[in-house]
Amino acid sequence: MEIKRDRYLKKLTDRMNNGLIKVITGIRRSGKSYLLFELFYKYLKEQGVDDNHIIKLALDDRRNKQYRNPDALCDYVYKKIADEKQYYILLDEVQFVDEFEDVLNSFLHIKNADTYVTGSNAKFLSKDIITEFRGRGDEIHISPLSFKEFFSVYDGTKEDAWKEFCLYGGLPKVLEYKTDEDKVAYLKNIFEETYLTDIKERYKIRNDAELSELLDVLSSSIGSLTNPKKLSDTFKSVKQVSFHPDTINHYLEYLCDSYLISQAKRYDIKRKKYINTPSKYYYTDIGLRNARLNFRQYEETHIMENIIYNELKIMGFNVDVGVVEYSKNENGKSVRIQAKVDFVCNKADQRYYIQSAFSIPDREKMLQEQNSLMRIEDSFKKIIIVKDGIKSHYNENGVLILNLFDFLLNENYL
Repeated sequence: MEIKRDRYLKKLTDRMNNGLIKVITGIRRSGKSYLLFELFYKYLKEQGVDDNHIIKLALDDRRNKQYRNPDALCDYVYKKIADEKQYYILLDEVQFVDEFEDVLNSFLHIKNADTYVTGSNAKFLSKDIITEFRGRGDEIHISPLSFKEFFSVYDGTKEDAWKEFCLYGGLPKVLEYKTDEDKVAYLKNIFEETYLTDIKERYKIRNDAELSELLDVLSSSIGSLTNPKKLSDTFKSVKQVSFHPDTINHYLEYLCDSYLISQAKRYDIKRKKYINTPSKYYYTDIGLRNARLNFRQYEETHIMENIIYNELKIMGFNVDVGVVEYSKNENGKSVRIQAKVDFVCNKADQRYYIQSAFSIPDREKMLQEQNSLMRIEDSFKKIIIVKDGIKSHYNENGVLILNLFDFLLNENYL
């Protein structure tokens, strides 16, 4: 089964021979090795690069154990450079090499070599890996499958694919399992044995119970505004657990830095400034969120919001949570009201204001969903993404009512 990951392949090909180390990052099992060793390798071959000029090593392979020694790896690569033609160095799971940062930086001195690496230990899962190369690294971040990528290899209707995607998410390996039991077991196992282990090892977390409690609360409240103080109060009142806000803040940073969850900050649209707290947190892969909750909490409205957020991030948008403040007269008094906009999306000179609505059965619901959008005074596009089978169209107020599948399968609809 070949999954096309054209977005990421283009990022690699656009960066070829730019004098930087291409570092492919992302959570485990998101397809980093497949992108480098299958898709990019195939591209190089199609461009006429012969195998003698592709230095390709999977360092997690026991047969390549000797090259985990930094000097042995350097000797191997330098001996492969036999002429002045361009060479491509592809290293998978480079964290197996001691002092790998120093080794990779040394490859930059080879004028006719272009280096690409992946890694999957706790250090490579962190956003700060790119700093290890002191401005000489170029990060290509890969996400789990988008719905469009998932559906391209799914055997069934888009409606059935959506149900599957909402439940098990977009980790490519999930598509290889045929039964629900196998998919559940796979997701639950890698969450506990891989993702949590990586985070605990990297940040030397000793209190497993606190981290587990926090993950449970975050998983149960995706798309809800929260902050460390509010979470601390929740632990105290609901679970009778004392959990200091500073500790919670550190744990949230660890989870975000490890790409397991993502933070959406609040943005005051009228005042054009960020509001420090509270924020929303979304799972990078909804299947992992469901696995954390043993697949007990399935609220399609919240899951849809999480998936829309992920899709917007994959499209390259910076995504915030919007706030529109306005005045309303109640009993002769002026009251300040904050209306929410699910997503404020920015990319270069593009900006979209987006609401996620599972269904709009009547005019009252339409007025409710577009209320905050109509209070935004600029002229950027305003969109309501709707799940129930509505045809995409502009309403009388100029708001784009966008069918969910049109959004998921053709980003040009934006």
